[in-house]
Amino acid sequence: MLRTARSLAREVGLDAVTPGAGAALRLLAAAGNARAVVEIGTGTGVSGVWLLRGMRADGVLTTIDVEVEHQRIARRIFVEAGFAAGRTRIITGRALDVLPRLADGAYDLVFVDAEATGFTACVDAALRLLRPGGVLVFNGALAGGRIGDPAARDAETVTVRETVKAIRESEHWIPAVLPVGEGLLAAVRC
Repeated sequence: MLRTARSLAREVGLDAVTPGAGAALRLLAAAGNARAVVEIGTGTGVSGVWLLRGMRADGVLTTIDVEVEHQRIARRIFVEAGFAAGRTRIITGRALDVLPRLADGAYDLVFVDAEATGFTACVDAALRLLRPGGVLVFNGALAGGRIGDPAARDAETVTVRETVKAIRESEHWIPAVLPVGEGLLAAVRC
């Protein structure tokens, strides 16, 4: 079923998380005994399946995306993977419009797999949404391999660099960049 979800992602022009990044997401969800997770960027459900596999059996994944078609595919993938409909809450909309409606301190993990230009706003939202000890994870922390190239000044790379720096310098986070897939920036909320 993950193979199917990856294939469908390619068909609709999306890059799904790699198996290594997926395994890291599963690990982080399991290590935190996650019961409530927010995913920004549903895609075709690849990362959602990995997160659900690491979450508690009674856990609920809230996944947000603007693309209804992607969510329709993801819903099917979640069911085919054996997850009951009540394990997922699929919300269509822009994350920055939806996140303010979610409860403060109620989440164990927030996973961001969206355009880097929205990273800063997602950090602010995650600080409010996560309980102390909760984990924020960004996909794409290596900016397509450009993160270490000082000459790379495109908007995505600059935003990723600024996000990593802000989280690293903040007293609210304990961060690490995990070099799996496109790179995961993981940070525990203090």
